[in-house]
Amino acid sequence: MSDGHPGPGPAWQPLEPHGPADPVRGQATPPAPAWRPGPSEAAWDQRSAGPTGAWAPQPSEAGAWAPQGPSADPAWTQETPPGPTQQNPEVGAWDQRSTGPTGVWAPHVPSSNPAWEQAPPPGPTWQDPGSEAWAPQAPSANAAWQQATTPSPAHQNPGAEAWAPHVPTANPAWEQATPPSPAHQNPRAGAPTPQAPSAAARQPATAEALEPHLPHVPSGRRRAARRGREAEHTGGRPGRAKTPVAPEAKPGRRRAGTPVTAGPPAPPEAKPGRHPAEPSTAPEAKRGRRRAAGAAPESSPAPQPKRWARLVKVVAFCAATAAGSMLVLRGNEALDRLESPTAPDSRATAPAAPADAPDPGRVLQVIAHPDDDLYFMNPDLRYSISAGHPVTSVYLTSGEADGINAGAAKEATTPPNKPAYAEARQNGIRAAYAKMATGDRSSAWKRTVVPTKGGGHAEVDVLVAKPQVNLVWLQLREAGNVYDDAPDSLHGLWDGKVPRLESMLASGTPVKQRFKYTKDQVVQTLVGVLEQYRPTTVRSQDPTPGRHPDTKRYTDHQDHFYGARFVQLATAAYAKDVTDRPHFAVQNYVGYFNGSLPSALDPDEAKEKLDILDTYAWLDKQNHCGSDAGCGDLKVADHPAGNRWSDSINYARGTSTSWLTSDKEHGLWAFKVLDGQVAVWHRTGLIGRWSGPVLLPGTGMDPGISTVTLKDGRIAAFGTRTSFGAKPADYRREVVYAVQQRPGAEEFGEWQSLGTPETADENWTSDISAPAVSVDGSGQPAVYVRDGACTLRGRVQQPGGGWGPWEKYGGADLHGTPATATDGAGQRMVFASTSKTVVGWVQPKPGAALGPATATGLPDTTLPLTAEGREGGVRLWFRKPGSGNVRTALMTADGGLKLNNLTDLGGLQGFGSLAASGHVLAGRTAGGQLGSDVGWGRPWERSPLMFVGAPSSTMTGRNLVSLAVMGLDARLYVTSSADAPDAHLAPWQPVGPRNSAP
Repeated sequence: MSDGHPGPGPAWQPLEPHGPADPVRGQATPPAPAWRPGPSEAAWDQRSAGPTGAWAPQPSEAGAWAPQGPSADPAWTQETPPGPTQQNPEVGAWDQRSTGPTGVWAPHVPSSNPAWEQAPPPGPTWQDPGSEAWAPQAPSANAAWQQATTPSPAHQNPGAEAWAPHVPTANPAWEQATPPSPAHQNPRAGAPTPQAPSAAARQPATAEALEPHLPHVPSGRRRAARRGREAEHTGGRPGRAKTPVAPEAKPGRRRAGTPVTAGPPAPPEAKPGRHPAEPSTAPEAKRGRRRAAGAAPESSPAPQPKRWARLVKVVAFCAATAAGSMLVLRGNEALDRLESPTAPDSRATAPAAPADAPDPGRVLQVIAHPDDDLYFMNPDLRYSISAGHPVTSVYLTSGEADGINAGAAKEATTPPNKPAYAEARQNGIRAAYAKMATGDRSSAWKRTVVPTKGGGHAEVDVLVAKPQVNLVWLQLREAGNVYDDAPDSLHGLWDGKVPRLESMLASGTPVKQRFKYTKDQVVQTLVGVLEQYRPTTVRSQDPTPGRHPDTKRYTDHQDHFYGARFVQLATAAYAKDVTDRPHFAVQNYVGYFNGSLPSALDPDEAKEKLDILDTYAWLDKQNHCGSDAGCGDLKVADHPAGNRWSDSINYARGTSTSWLTSDKEHGLWAFKVLDGQVAVWHRTGLIGRWSGPVLLPGTGMDPGISTVTLKDGRIAAFGTRTSFGAKPADYRREVVYAVQQRPGAEEFGEWQSLGTPETADENWTSDISAPAVSVDGSGQPAVYVRDGACTLRGRVQQPGGGWGPWEKYGGADLHGTPATATDGAGQRMVFASTSKTVVGWVQPKPGAALGPATATGLPDTTLPLTAEGREGGVRLWFRKPGSGNVRTALMTADGGLKLNNLTDLGGLQGFGSLAASGHVLAGRTAGGQLGSDVGWGRPWERSPLMFVGAPSSTMTGRNLVSLAVMGLDARLYVTSSADAPDAHLAPWQPVGPRNSAP
């Protein structure tokens, strides 16, 4: 938050999905070794390097044991317990473990690398001279994280006999979609029906457990199948039919086209981009599975011939729609069947194959201070932990501030003690994470010392009950203030004002040896963490937060954004130098400035976030951690919410919803940034094969790509690129673009720079938004950004192909990324949010210069905006502050900008970007999954997918909508739906192989 704090790190034994495939879910199940504390630090003194460079502790005379490398043997659960001579004297008997080649007891972690089983323990240098990598949470071939100390008494789990290995499996939500509340139940037949989790549902996947993922089949067959399953569960007795209930207004939803203000509802013909709400059945009639639409109860008489004919037509239409959707989504499989026509395809009506379940991915977030994650990355952090994803948080500084752990009332009488205050903040973080993961703030941690690749040491903490939750404390000195000059800081180290930055060790840390880091050593330390944990999603703070236009002071803490710049350097080095790794995506978060923006979270989510902050702030002052330093941060206890930070979360980058696009052949193209490069996926035609990800040449790309189709049919991709230069002042963020060599071609030209409206990093910290791009009716492309002074700037391509200068279009107090689209007359419109409303610009005619900034009359909105040309104008989508509800309004150019029918569409209390194409609307929901609204006032549905950044959608042809997200496993997932009122989204499908080494 305001100043840095140290945080706990994982007891090194990272968890990675590289073990044998789970026969049920079809994915790797990497168990974490069951860690046991050794008798003392002295037991870890004898070490030697193994033949592969993997480091492992040497057992001492006291019988201390060390993590053992994984073997190729997949059977890691049937192992022989240790003999008496191999027993750890401090703990109980070790169950189901086998000895390694040196006789050291260690948990067995399956892997395909046999060299791990042959690696002798490391020598006394504590440093791997070859790879210098760590060995935290997941085994890797170059691991070197060493286990050194036992848990402190305050964090010892007194009841645990042994650590339970963690086996990441598919996200349970993939098989158990969250059920909608009765008020949001979908009365239509054929809709994927999320089932409430139950004991049976948590068993290995079955056809019934995966029912939400069945394709949309005719209602008669679905009803028959359901009755058959019900008969099995009820001893052969089919379930009773439910009597239809008279329709009633669906609560929580407004009719599309119905203005928020009082007034008569719009007629059905006037649909402002969405559809009027449809009546639903009463809750009593909606328990269990839904009845097919139009199906009569068993007690009803047989349908008449005319009614039967209509039913047959509906069934035929549904079957055709389902078949078309499956061909679109599973083009590769369709072609494979054509090549092998005799091979039966049971997947046509069966649940999605277990292999299609999403990899849970591995999240690693790097923050400057302990509590930056709780303030600025939550609720994303809580969502990931709740879903069971491996999560590691890395704290750069100790956050020692002035060393006074007291509120305002006792600040003057409390003596400063920086190491103790750093310890208190660590204790508060451990309590907050334990509560998020287990519900018990006192849940035990295993605390360990590991050597870093930068030559120092780090503390690594692993949550005993949930060993996939790790904390890494690098414990560097913090700046001590938000924006004033502080040479002994990350800022000073970056600028070369000091050659080395000293450590600031917390009083309770097991790290006892002080150290100093150069700028490069900080980078290498972070590279070592990345090597060890092999994340698929990296979360970081905003490296270019800007300055306040009036005071010119930073809008965020200098530790926050200079720490984020160190992360940029580290991820670039990791992507370049480490080849045996998975792809990874990056997500950046807004910091202090959240307090100046409309609240993004609904009250329930804000309360959950504040509850975790209350735990960190140690409001009750009960010594649950057993530490004399205190169990939390009393400095924030007076105001745990901060400056309204508990009410919001905003992404600094990666909010574009135009990264998925289609071509005239109905092919699909997706553009996302992986490993600092733009990755491209392509499906040829309607049922062609998917290819990708293919990384376009050129590094340093920032998260967030926008695409546009040029007049000649080629696709152009726009984004921003960060370069560092030889001197600190050379840091630069610029707009770049690449164009397809010809329509439909897989090849793209080189990235071309459009520069930046910012003249120097020192002026506004290189603070420009991602580009918004549109092509007007004359075929003229234009790109717009928000600059560091919070105004609109843009460049327009000239008829000869060159680009004009960065024009100033005015505006004030602009935030986030602008949105742009073209109306039915070919006039370009541009919109940008302020802290109180939305401002717009419009062309007087195609090819003309953009008009002046104009008030839209819209109320305040959360970030960001989505714009799409339709209904003769440009429709905007955004969220209502403090609720997460989705709103929409049609803007037309009637002698300027005119607001038409502001409408509330409800939603699932989420936040962030909204993707809109045809009748489909999608965005993040409370819980972090993707929610979708498929039209005509039907209830919002929640998918099992958790994802990075923003969703994206596009029309594929004239009657099909395609939707895509990037999962937390850095893998592309796609679905589609017919652009029809009764259509549903087809099952989500991953594109390409599982994300492992590129």
